[in-house]
Amino acid sequence: MILKDKKVIIMGIRNKWSIAWGAAKSAYEQGAKVICTCSSDSLEKAKALVEELPGTEIYLCNDVSKDEDIENCLKQIKEKHGKVNGILHAIAHANTEDLRNDFIKTSRDGFAHACDVSSYSFVAVARIAKDIELLDSGASLVAYTYYGSEKAIEGYNVMGVAKAALEASVRYLAVNMGKEGYRVNAISAGPIKTLSAKGIKDFNTILDVVEQRAPLHKNVTIDQVGDATSFLFSDLSSAITGEVLHVDNGFSIVGV
Repeated sequence: MILKDKKVIIMGIRNKWSIAWGAAKSAYEQGAKVICTCSSDSLEKAKALVEELPGTEIYLCNDVSKDEDIENCLKQIKEKHGKVNGILHAIAHANTEDLRNDFIKTSRDGFAHACDVSSYSFVAVARIAKDIELLDSGASLVAYTYYGSEKAIEGYNVMGVAKAALEASVRYLAVNMGKEGYRVNAISAGPIKTLSAKGIKDFNTILDVVEQRAPLHKNVTIDQVGDATSFLFSDLSSAITGEVLHVDNGFSIVGV
């Protein structure tokens, strides 16, 4: 078990289809003490889920666009559990109209909202965790991103811009956090049918294309992404930081 005696926080549990849930299960199976967070609208479902992982606890982090909400949540966790070895940021949101309409119609408020919740909140989590001395020696921070940050994916729109900002933030955070021995990476997961994915127009078509074109000719699962997350939490990845690891069955390497 590669996470034996480690404590990790999984931020962004929503339901059993969440990529974050795949990460929580994998970390638990790899021996970690798992601590989850969710927003208030997901609390009841999240509570039911974590019962499947005995000893796992859930904390409310209702609005990651507010530093005080993040700080209150992380302080509660530290008070109960002490320092942690890893934090996963699996949180993103954009207004539905900004995903359904052409990107050029994105409102200023919608643009700011998507970038704040999906990108800046990771910066805030890293800073606050560092400031309150939540991170143990050699701690690893991980964020989830998607290929729409690199290429224009129809229907991904402003979320692609937000994820591009997230990936750049990972690199800059890796430089800052590396001064104290902390690592920061991202996982670019292939498309997965989550609750959030329902907001993307013709999402099933994306799944079909990946299955046809990816070298391994299949779509990725939340369990596979979870296992990659456990690897980045573990000491096996101790020399890796500032990277975006593609877990997409090779789709991102394919040209025409």
